[in-house]
Amino acid sequence: MQLAAKREYWLISGLLFFFFFSWSSSYSLFSIWLHRVIGLNGTETGFIFAANAIAALLVQPFYGALQDRLGLSKKLLVWIGILLCAAAPFAIHVYAGLLAQNVVLGALVGAAFLALAMLAGVGVIESYTERLSRHAGFEFGTTRMWGSLGWASATGAVGVVFNINPDITFYMSSAAGIVFLLILSRLDLSRLNQPAAQAGMAARPVQLNDLGKLLVLPRFWAFSLYLTGVCGIYMIYEQQFPVYFSSFFPTPEEGTRAYGYLNSSQVLVEAVLMLFAPWVVSRTGAKYGLILAGGIMFVRILGSGLATQAWTIATCKMLHALEVPLLLVSIFKYISLNFDSRLSASIYLVGFQFAQQLTAMLLSPLVGYGYDRFGFANVYVLMAALVGACLLLSWTLLRKDPARGTSQDGPGDSPELPAISQSALRYEP
Repeated sequence: MQLAAKREYWLISGLLFFFFFSWSSSYSLFSIWLHRVIGLNGTETGFIFAANAIAALLVQPFYGALQDRLGLSKKLLVWIGILLCAAAPFAIHVYAGLLAQNVVLGALVGAAFLALAMLAGVGVIESYTERLSRHAGFEFGTTRMWGSLGWASATGAVGVVFNINPDITFYMSSAAGIVFLLILSRLDLSRLNQPAAQAGMAARPVQLNDLGKLLVLPRFWAFSLYLTGVCGIYMIYEQQFPVYFSSFFPTPEEGTRAYGYLNSSQVLVEAVLMLFAPWVVSRTGAKYGLILAGGIMFVRILGSGLATQAWTIATCKMLHALEVPLLLVSIFKYISLNFDSRLSASIYLVGFQFAQQLTAMLLSPLVGYGYDRFGFANVYVLMAALVGACLLLSWTLLRKDPARGTSQDGPGDSPELPAISQSALRYEP
C-alpha cells in the first residue's frame, strides 16, 4: 500500500471507529434507557422505534442521492459530525424532557435527530468508505473492522457507566463526535481529484433518471425483498433484545452490565471475522453469502425464542458476530456485480438501510404490543417463521454471481468492481 493510501486508510478507519463509538454510546442501550429512565412500556418503545424508522426512511434516499453526487466530497460527513457533537445536549436537555411530557412529540423530534445523525448517517459513512477504498486502493473489510471495534469499545464502557449515570453515555457520544470532526479535518483527498485519479471514477455524474431506471429493475426488488423480509425483521428483533436479555438476571443493573460486556465481546469477535468474511464470500458467492447470513439470523431469532437460561440467550447473541461480516461483504459484492457502481451509495442506502427502516416502521408498534401481550419468546418464534419464509423465497429470486469476466448491465455504464468485491475474489490472509 502506498504511503498516501496508507494515510487515507488510517484516517478513514479512525472516522469509522469514532462514528460507531458515538453511535454505540447513545444507542446500544437505547431500549433500556427508554424503559428504565423514561419509563416507557413495550408498546410505547415500539412506537419510538417506528418513528425512528420513518425518519430514517425519509432521510436515507436523500442522503444516498446527495452522496452519489458529491462523490468523495466530505461535506455530508462534516454535517453528520456536527450532529454527533450535539448528541449529549440534545438527548439530556431536549429529548428526555419531551418524551416525559409528550411521547408523540418527543418521538418525532428525536427521530429526526437520530435519523440525520446516526440511523441514516451510518449508511453514508459506510458507502463513503467503500467508494474511497475503491479509488485509494485498500480493502473495505479491513477498514470497516475499525467501526466494529469502535462499537465494541463504547458498549463495554456503556454497560458500566449507565448504572452510574445514564447521561454519561451521551457525553461519550458527543466527545467521540468531536474527535470524528478533528480526524475528518486531516483527511486530504486532493490527490484523488487529479486527472489521473479521475480516470478511474464514473464516466458521468449520477442523474435522477439513473435512479429511476434502478427502480424498474426486477433484480433490485428481489434484492430489496431479502433486505426487507430477512434483514428488516431481524433489525426489529434487535431493537428490544437488550430488555429481554436483562430479564434473565436477578436485577436490571446486573442485566445491563452483563449485556454491555456481552455486546462488547460480540463486536470484538465480529471485527476479527470481518477480516475473513471476504475469503468466505469469495467461495460462496454474493448470493449464497446473503443466504448464509440470513440462515444465521433465522437460527438466532428462533434460538432466542426457545432460550430458557442466560447462557443460551448469550450464545444466540454471539451469532451476530458471524452474521454481520458476511452480510456486509455479501451486500456490497452483490451490488457491485448486479448494479451500476456509480449508484453504490443510493443502492446501499435505499436497498439496505431504507428497506430495513420500512419494515421497522410498519412492524415495530405491532411487535412492541406483542411483547407486552404475549411475551418476547412467543413473538420471537413467530418472527423466526417470517424470516424463514422470506429466506426461502430469496433463495429463488436472488441472482447468482455472473461468470468471471462478465458483468450485469445496470442503469448506465457497466459496473466497475469496487475494492470490497476485489478483496473477496483475491483474499490474502
